[in-house]
Amino acid sequence: MTRRRLLETLEARWQGLLASYAGLSDAELNERGVTGAWSVKDIIAHVSVWEAEALRCLPVVLAGRRPPRYSVTHGGIDAFNAKMTEKSRKLTLADVLRQRDDTHRRLIAFVGRVPESECAGDTRFRRRLRLDTFGHYAVHTKAINRWRARRSAP
Repeated sequence: MTRRRLLETLEARWQGLLASYAGLSDAELNERGVTGAWSVKDIIAHVSVWEAEALRCLPVVLAGRRPPRYSVTHGGIDAFNAKMTEKSRKLTLADVLRQRDDTHRRLIAFVGRVPESECAGDTRFRRRLRLDTFGHYAVHTKAINRWRARRSAP
């Protein structure tokens, strides 16, 4: 895979995520129960947190080091997610959307500067990027689409 193809994959999955909640009202974006107790707003904030984690960890990966384990720094990924969800619930929807756009823009710019060799094959960089971004988008896109289908079912 080339960097161009990697960026195209990121963009396609990102657009799918955005489309999954397009047209929802602010009240619907804040409605809990999409995934567990999470709202679409919570999911948007969660995705932004993981994009920010990619921006924090990928330079470490590129330097040939390993980022600290979440089990050591936060008591596990679930604990990290819970902490970040609580933190982001204090933000307004407008703040979450602004954070979404800013973080995603920075991520795309970063990937655009990564050496081409890191974009091809099964590199540690590619694996971490997939886990934190486009693979993650797909999980939440499906969850939102299922929630929307349940809501519209007679």
